[in-house]
Amino acid sequence: MAAPNVSVPFFRVEAELPGRLGRAGVIQTPHGEIRTPAFIAVGTQATVKAVLPETMRELGAQAVLANAYHLYLQPGPDIVDEAGGLGAFMNWSGPTFTDSGGFQVMSLGVGFKKVLSMDATRVQTDDIIADGKERLAHVDDDGVTFRSHLNGSTHRFTPEVSIGIQHQLGADIIFAFDELTTLVNTRGYQERSVQRTHEWAVRCVAEHRRLSQLRSDKPPQALFGVVQGAQYEDLRRQAARGLAGLGFAGFGIGGALEKQNLATIVGWVSSELPDDKPRHLLGISEPDDLFAAVEAGADTFDCVSPSRVARNAAVYSATGRYNITASRYRRDFTPVDADCDCYTCANYTRAYLHHLFKSKEMLASTLCTIHNERFIIRLVDDIRDSIGTGRFDELREHVLGRYYSTRS
Repeated sequence: MAAPNVSVPFFRVEAELPGRLGRAGVIQTPHGEIRTPAFIAVGTQATVKAVLPETMRELGAQAVLANAYHLYLQPGPDIVDEAGGLGAFMNWSGPTFTDSGGFQVMSLGVGFKKVLSMDATRVQTDDIIADGKERLAHVDDDGVTFRSHLNGSTHRFTPEVSIGIQHQLGADIIFAFDELTTLVNTRGYQERSVQRTHEWAVRCVAEHRRLSQLRSDKPPQALFGVVQGAQYEDLRRQAARGLAGLGFAGFGIGGALEKQNLATIVGWVSSELPDDKPRHLLGISEPDDLFAAVEAGADTFDCVSPSRVARNAAVYSATGRYNITASRYRRDFTPVDADCDCYTCANYTRAYLHHLFKSKEMLASTLCTIHNERFIIRLVDDIRDSIGTGRFDELREHVLGRYYSTRS
């Protein structure tokens, strides 16, 4: 019996931005369609923090992304597999993604927790470690050895291990194991890392094919390769061309991205990748970044920021992001955002949310997360519609002009 191809015909383009790389399309998965561009809500540990999966559906989320590293450590991929896969485990009936765990292995391994240094002005070094932290991850050509941030136990991730974990988790779209670098790494290390990530991608493809055949009774999973290369055009293009020939179903664009160069880098990568495969940009959600990325050819995005900042009292509005705990909102009985159609804005006031945060009530995180997730999901929905109607530039000017020129 021939091994199944890692690439399945599951993406079609329905509209394009004239003269640019942006497009609108549809990704077909075993658990439903994803109309692109689409924001993929992050449920790191099989939950979008503070919000029910049923609520995420009501907010318009088309898919959720969980993290292989965290679910590997707790509760374990075998338990998720026994439950029927990620969607069944978390009571989410729609499409699901899992990332490879590479980001967390690296970032947690050097003590940065959430992000690695992306400041290109720092002195370049390959010995990156957060101040006062101990190195918990060590990379070699075969994989990464790391210690759990939970209890210090030692673990080993290789391309084969990452793919095996993601097969047990059972998401519709999974990612190849890659090495994360930063803008602080030297050019020489970036070159070696791109080659290492390519070699790991080849191994991921082989393991995915092997496991797909062994687990043929399970719904098919689409494997995406991840393009690295930091801020270097030649490395980004080299990485994209190398992955394009391996038979991936789609591609992730990851690694170090300076905000001011985001569109340029995404454009380099998109122009090298096949037009009939979706492109997922890892880790963005700010309105200006979303417009820039879509125009440069990205189809889907994920980011923890909408829920994370919500838990810290920061909320989005049409006229900018603001902190609801500011004293000016203590007696403000208007919605978080008058233009928003979410449950929070329909039923609660700024004054009430201000009170919840000041009182340290858990409901504060729930209501603000509902609003922030809906705000970003609706924005990307509007961007998608604008591509089909030819109003993309008009929408961008309107949205960004209001969001960045005034404060709520």
